[in-house]
Amino acid sequence: MTNTAAIGQFSAAFRKDFSELMRWRRDVRSFQDTPVDPAALERCLDAFKLAPSVSLTQPWRLVDIKSNGARKAVLENFKNFNASALSGADGETAQGFATQKLKGLEAAPVQYAVFSDSAATEGHMLDLSSIPQVLDYSVAAAIMQFWLALRVEGIGMGWVSRFDPAQLQADLDIAQSWKLVGYLCIGYPTADSTEPDLQTRGYETRTAELELLAR
Repeated sequence: MTNTAAIGQFSAAFRKDFSELMRWRRDVRSFQDTPVDPAALERCLDAFKLAPSVSLTQPWRLVDIKSNGARKAVLENFKNFNASALSGADGETAQGFATQKLKGLEAAPVQYAVFSDSAATEGHMLDLSSIPQVLDYSVAAAIMQFWLALRVEGIGMGWVSRFDPAQLQADLDIAQSWKLVGYLCIGYPTADSTEPDLQTRGYETRTAELELLAR
């Protein structure tokens, strides 16, 4: 029997494909109006079931934003928050970035609000009260798995975070123990690229090297 612990259980071809998958994962802001394949979306949602979480709390809570009322509340929240947040910002660049996010909110056929539930620790053997942020980290890790699964299916995702979370919680009638981690816009992208959109537009530049400190 081959000892896979030393060489890894996945083939070189799989490792290459996985590296390519990470390169092609993008924060999508422009979507086609084509409906997302329900079976493909269901397969991607299974990624949450396999995600790691501290003390196996599985604190992620997903809300499918489907109704016209809920979509309208989300859009109004985004517009109001950004009008306030960008009032003192460098106009053209900041406004352009917000406009791209708004287009994604208006066009994405599937939208999920993803929350971290602080009540998920109740009844668990480990006391996590001193490091409550680990629940948010668990949700972020689960979203990343979901993101990669979507990309495998040719589906794009945009992660929107510029909201008034308290107002969104009230508008969606969400439990007080839930904390917004990310608002996900999902659909087939109008274009694919291995280069981050912010870099393409000249807003930011990806750092080429990883700085690893030794102590």
